[in-house]
Amino acid sequence: MSTYQEIKGLKVKFLSSSTSGDRVQEGEIFYNSGGPNISSHISVGAWSASANMTTARYGNSGSGTQTAALSSGGNIGPSDTRTTAVEEYNGIGFSAGGALPTATRSAAAAGTQTATIFAGGYDTANTAESYTYDGSSWTGIPALNTARRSLDQHAAGTSTAAIVAGGYVEPAQSNTSEEYNGSSWSEGNNLNTARSQAAAGGIQTASFLAGGTTGSASNATEEYNGTSWTNANNLNTARSGLSGGGAQTAGIVFGGSTNRTEQYDGTTWTETADMATARGNAAPANQPGANTAAVAMGGGAPIKSDTEEFNVSVFTRTAGAFASATASNTERYLAHGVGTTTACVVYGGVHNPGANYKNETEEWNGSAWAEQNNLGTARFFGMYAGTQTAALLGGGYTGTSVSNTEEYDGSSWSEVNNMPAVNRLQAGFGIQTAAVSAAGQGSPGKWSNVYHYDGTNWTSATSYPTAVEQMAGCGTQTAGLVSGGTAEPGLVSTQNEYDGSSWTAGGALLTNLSFQANNGTQTSCQIIGGGTPSYHANVSNYDGTSVSTAPSLSTAKGYGRGTTTSGAVTGAIITSGSIPSEPSSNTSEEFTAETLAATAKTIDFD
Repeated sequence: MSTYQEIKGLKVKFLSSSTSGDRVQEGEIFYNSGGPNISSHISVGAWSASANMTTARYGNSGSGTQTAALSSGGNIGPSDTRTTAVEEYNGIGFSAGGALPTATRSAAAAGTQTATIFAGGYDTANTAESYTYDGSSWTGIPALNTARRSLDQHAAGTSTAAIVAGGYVEPAQSNTSEEYNGSSWSEGNNLNTARSQAAAGGIQTASFLAGGTTGSASNATEEYNGTSWTNANNLNTARSGLSGGGAQTAGIVFGGSTNRTEQYDGTTWTETADMATARGNAAPANQPGANTAAVAMGGGAPIKSDTEEFNVSVFTRTAGAFASATASNTERYLAHGVGTTTACVVYGGVHNPGANYKNETEEWNGSAWAEQNNLGTARFFGMYAGTQTAALLGGGYTGTSVSNTEEYDGSSWSEVNNMPAVNRLQAGFGIQTAAVSAAGQGSPGKWSNVYHYDGTNWTSATSYPTAVEQMAGCGTQTAGLVSGGTAEPGLVSTQNEYDGSSWTAGGALLTNLSFQANNGTQTSCQIIGGGTPSYHANVSNYDGTSVSTAPSLSTAKGYGRGTTTSGAVTGAIITSGSIPSEPSSNTSEEFTAETLAATAKTIDFD
C-alpha cells in the first residue's frame, strides 16, 4: 500500500489549525495540535471588510482586479446627482484617479486599472459616449451605436477588445450587443433576453451575462462565443443590480437585492459565502480571477461607501480595524502622545469646559494605562516627539503661549533649555535628542519658523513653506512629515516632507484637515481622525507618494493623541480627544492590522 507521502509528496505534519504562512498547503493532511484530530487545510470563500471609498455612491462602474481596481462615476445622491469622481483601489484603500470628462452613472466598464473602457450610461439622458482610461486621464473614443443606461456591469474584455450587451433604452430593456476593437464599435448578434442591470464577465470571445431585470428580476444566464449568445443554466437567485466578473468558466456574481454570492464553472452556478451587507449597483473588479478574488465598491441602498473583498483561500482573513480599547484615566483633549502601539506615553492637554490645563502623564503597555509623574508645567497645544522612555514637549499654551521645554525619562519630567521663542499649535517629530518643531502660532499669529533640538539646545532651521498651525507630524529629523493644518484663509490638504535641511511637497491629503493624529514614518504614515469644523472618523494611509483611505475609527474623534511611531500597517492606539458627545474624553481605540489564519477541516474516519 502506498503511503501518504508517496501519494501527495508531503509528510503528515504536526500543526495548529491556526497555522499561517508558507507552512500551509491546501489539501495536506496534518495532526491538529489543537485537538486529537487528523485534519486537512481546505480553501473556503469568505467576504471581509476593507477601507471605505472616499465618496459614497452607487451606479459606479467597476474594472480591474482586486488589488488594482477602478471605480468610475456613479450617483452620489440623494437624488440623481451624478459624479465625475474616479477612485483607484490598491487592495488596501482608495485614492483619487483622473476625473471623468462627464458626470455619468450606470455605464459599462471593463479592462484594467491602467487601461479601462467606459461606455454608455446616463448623464442628463441616455448616452452613447465612450472613453478609455490610461491610469491618469480619460480619452474620448467613438461612441456606442446605441445610447443606453443601466449598463452598470454589462461589459467584458479589455480596453481594446470589449463587448457591451443589453442595457436600457427608452422605453424598455435592450438586447443590443456591440463589440469594440480598439478603434470602432460594431453590431454583434443580439442577446436572447433583453435586460438591464445585469453582471458580465470574461473576454470578448468568451463571456457571460447573468441576472438583471427584464421588467422583473431575472435569473437567466447567457454565454457569448465571439459570434452569438447561447442560453446557459440559470442563477439560483433571480436579481437585478448585481455585480460580478471573472471568466466564462470561472465567474462570480454578488449582491443586487440580496447579499448572496454565486460562483460559475461554465456549467452550473453554486451558492457560496454571503456578503456582510446587501447592496445593489456596486462597482466590482470584473477581470478574470474575480471568482476567487473579488471586490465590491460602494453601492446602495442606502448609498454606501463601504467596501468588501471576497477571497477563496486556505486562510481566513480578519481585516485590519480600529476597535474600542481600555479608556485612559484622564479626560482631556489636545494632549501630547508618543511611542508605539505597546509602549506609548500621553501627557498634558486641557479639559473642556473651562481652562483646566492638564499636567497628568499616563503610559500604555498594550493593555492598560498607568499614571506616572506629572509634567512640570500643565499645558496643551505644544510640540511633542520621542518615545515612551525619552519623550519631549516644547512650547504650548497655559493661558498664554510659552517656550518651556521638558524631557521625560520614562519616570519623571525635567526642565531643559527653552525654545527660542514662545510657540503653540506647531507640529513636532523626531526623537528626544534630534527633534523638529515646525511652524505653528508664534508671536504674533501663524508663522513658518522651524527649530531643531539636539537634546540640549534649540537652533533655527529652514522655514516651513507656509505659515500654518494645527498640523500633525511624524517621522525623524532627517525624514519627517507634516500634514494638513490651518493657514490663510482656512484648512489645507497639503503635506510636506523634510530631509533635515529642506522641505518638499508630498502627496495631498484626501481632504482639508487639522487637529488629526499622525502615526508612523514619512513613507508609512497613518492619518487618524481630525477636528474643526467637525470631528470625523476618517483614517488614511500615506506611502510617501499618495494618500489612500484606510479602516475608519469606530467613533469620530478630533484632537486625540497616542502613538507616533508604529507605522500605517502595524497598529496604533489613540486616546482622549473630542468626540461628538464629549468635548473632553478618555475613550481609546486601537488599530490591529490584518491577520490570516488557516482553515482546517477535521477528517472523520468513521
